[in-house]
Amino acid sequence: MNTTIMYGYKKTARIVGVLYIIGTVAGIASVPFLSIRNASNYLVEIANSPNTLVFGAILELVMGFTLAMIPVFMFPILRIRNEVVGVGYIVFRGALETFTYIIQAICFLALSSLATAYAAGGIQSAENFHIIGKLLQDIIELPMGMFVFGTGTLIFYFALYKYRLVPKWLSAFGIIAILLHIVSGFMVLYGLQISFDTSSLIMNLPIALQEMVLAVWFIVKGFRINKTHE
Repeated sequence: MNTTIMYGYKKTARIVGVLYIIGTVAGIASVPFLSIRNASNYLVEIANSPNTLVFGAILELVMGFTLAMIPVFMFPILRIRNEVVGVGYIVFRGALETFTYIIQAICFLALSSLATAYAAGGIQSAENFHIIGKLLQDIIELPMGMFVFGTGTLIFYFALYKYRLVPKWLSAFGIIAILLHIVSGFMVLYGLQISFDTSSLIMNLPIALQEMVLAVWFIVKGFRINKTHE
């Protein structure tokens, strides 16, 4: 008995690869715009450049909606191997992750409007601005999106590894990278990191690199299919 390695689902794989690239690039591009909220006097900084957060929020939505399409294309392939895994991937990476991106984008847009009002003196007490701003920052800082993304991605890489849809070294690195991302989420949750700070970016760099490598692999090679012959 021997096994022949073949690659199939080329069209689906290419679509998934392109979606990965668009989503990842949009997410990385959003970081310089969204990191303005980490400034010590962030309301003043945002007021001086009110469109910065708006543009960053738009890029985050582009990332969210683009990546949410991947489980839709992947479900027919995963369902053949394990329907529960396919459904879990859609729930976490499709529905829940998109919801968290929408909530975050709304908070970024609200923070931009708040800073503009702060600069215009629309509210009498400056303390009110800082209370509302702190509330929005706390909501943004909640790493729920990191956990949802991390769980969905871990399901996906587990499926890639178990069913050998890509070479094991590629899916194994993805598992390590996403676990590092989840650890970063816990560090943010416990105040040991701030989203978009240097240490956070370093810990999330491997999964960003992995997603791009995986995207290129899908576009060039497709999904691995093992054919066993007597």
